[in-house]
This record gives sequence, C-alpha cells and structure tokens, in this order.
Amino acid sequence: MNPFEFQTVLFNFHDVILLMTAMQCLFFGTLLYVTNTNRIKSTLFLAAFLFSHALIPANELMMWGAEFKHQVRYEWPGLYFIPEIAYYLDGALLFLCIKSLVFRDFSLKKADILHLLPLVVYIAFISATFYSHSVEQRLGMLHSESFVYSAGYVSLELFCKGLRVFYAIACFVLLSKYKNLLQNTNSNIEKAHINWLKALVIGFMLVMLSETLLAGVKVINLFDSFGSGVFMYIGLTGNYTSFVLVNLLVFTAIRHFVIFEQVINEEANKKPIDDQFVNPEMAAVVDAAMLKSRAYMEPDITLDKLADSLSIIPRDLSMLINRHFGINFYEFINKYRIEEAKKMLVNPEHKNTTITDIYLAVGFNSKSVFYTFFKKFENVTPSQFRQNSG
Repeated sequence: MNPFEFQTVLFNFHDVILLMTAMQCLFFGTLLYVTNTNRIKSTLFLAAFLFSHALIPANELMMWGAEFKHQVRYEWPGLYFIPEIAYYLDGALLFLCIKSLVFRDFSLKKADILHLLPLVVYIAFISATFYSHSVEQRLGMLHSESFVYSAGYVSLELFCKGLRVFYAIACFVLLSKYKNLLQNTNSNIEKAHINWLKALVIGFMLVMLSETLLAGVKVINLFDSFGSGVFMYIGLTGNYTSFVLVNLLVFTAIRHFVIFEQVINEEANKKPIDDQFVNPEMAAVVDAAMLKSRAYMEPDITLDKLADSLSIIPRDLSMLINRHFGINFYEFINKYRIEEAKKMLVNPEHKNTTITDIYLAVGFNSKSVFYTFFKKFENVTPSQFRQNSG
C-alpha cells in the first residue's frame, strides 16, 4: 500500500469547521476561566457558555459527520445524545451572562433553577426512549436513523431550539432596557458601547433561528417528505455562522467585558414610595448644592459620585430626582449643563468662544446630545439662541 494513500477520510471540510469551533470554544472558555482571578460572574457565565457551546459541534459531528459518525457508532455508542445537553444549557447561560454583565447587583436566585427544567425533561426523555433499549437495539436505531426522525424526538428538538431563540430575544430585550437604566446613574451614556454586544446576540439569534427552522422542517417532514439536501444546507449555514460568531464573541468580550458600565436592577430593588422623596425642601437643598459645586460640569459624573459629594445615599438621591423632579439622572444633569451653556452663550466674554468649546466646557461629550437637549429645553438651536440674545 502506498503510504501517502488514505483509505478513509475521517473529516471532510464541513466537519473540520465543526471541529475548529469546538476546539476554539474549549480553548477560549478555559482561557477566560483561568484568567478570571477576580471570579467576575459575567466572565464565569461566558466561559460556561463556551464550554457548553463546544458540545454542540461535537454533537453534530457524532450525529452527521461524513465518516466520523460511523466510527462513533462502533467505538463509543454510549456517548450518543449526551453532548446534546448543550442545546438545553447554552441559551440560559448566554442570558445569565448578559444579565450578570448588565446588573451590578446580580445574584442567582432559587427561581433560576427553573432554567434547568428543559434539561431534566430531555434527560428523562432520552433515558426512556433510547437508553432503555439494549445496545444492539440502540445501534439499530442509530444506523436506520429512525429514532432521530421519530415524532417524539423531533418535537422535543423543535421545543428546545425554539426555547434558545426565546433566550436570545430575552438577551436583546435586556440590552435594550440597559440603556434606559443607565440614564438613572450616568450623565454620559455615549461611552457605553453595546452595539457590538447587540450585534453578537442578534448573530446567535439568527443561528438559533436557523436551527429552529431545521427542527421545524423535520417536524413537517413527518407529514410531507423533504429531500435530505434541505437539512444539509440549513445545517451548514448555521455551522459556518456559529464558527464566525464564536471568534467575534471571544475577542470582543475580552476587550469590553472588563470596562462594561453596570447598572442596578431597579425591578429587583423596588420599595414603596416614601413621601420624603417628593420633598420641596430636600430638592431645594440639592439644587443649591448643585449650583454651588457645579458638579454637573464633570463630563463623567455619576449618581454615586454626585451622591457622595452631597453626602446623600445614592438610592435616596435617585428617588428624589425621579419622583420630585420627574426625570432621570441623565436628564437631571444635562438640564443644569444646558443652563450653564445658555449663560456662556449670552456672556460677552464668550462671544468668540465656539459652540463646540462651550458644550465641552459644560460637560457634554457629544455634539448631537448637546443639540438634542438644547432644542428640547429651549425649542431653538444654540446658534439661534445666541443670535436672538444678541
């Protein structure tokens, strides 16, 4: 035999992509876990997500790999359907990762154990319908592929894949809510760059949608047969997209996770309205302190910093701003900045000062935000206000 000839191709190109995805997930998950010396919760969940996500391409190789599936059937038949538990974990882990990243006061609750319920259902199902049979019967079910196309299996698969889409949507909603919550604690929300994270969540959502579509086609296939090519093309699209997303997720996460601006989960910390937070006297004290200290001119002033300078508990200051002034912290600070900008615009000493220099001087970091707030409060642009005052 020619030593350069191979009788069997264990992995084709599509299988190599799956193998690389699994290896990348394992490598980066280990890297994140080992380097996370401070045990940051969001990083731990991200590592757990990558570990679970590594099982998905491994499962696809075992189930559908060109030649690898045959080797697994003969050498490791007891491993079948075990890596599939990842489909019941990765969606919840991604959601918990985003939640722990966004909320500073995040902690696991007893109710979070419900995230494991679908996994329990899957284990019970696979134990009763597959592992309850003898090894010979299981091999027969694998070779004929009768089990993976059975009504019970494809129905549970559709439920599982749909649940993952639900988790991805929940992640996106959480990120959309995050920007609003950030306005309660920060005066400069433009520095919170979350578009990269939204894009990644949408990417994983699309992968999960394609897998849900594939599961749905299998259910329809019970009643109206499709060609195997349909399954292959939908599956390959998801595999290649997942490979790209894993790379993007890890590299962007390493760069941005450590500097992510967290917020407080207001829904988890609500308490009854107290009349002291609708208090004109207390509001007047805060207003006088603001005008005296001009703390609003600090570009990155936060609720915590302002509360510390005023010797007020941050939560109490937040309630006062929300309930007495009827606005959030972001609007509260920028309202003072606009008043300061107006003084500079009409001051003869600043007649040659550009509007750009003025908005930077009063604490704004963004021209668009400055113009938006100015028009909101004055109904004219800064230039028009200066001209009208002249």
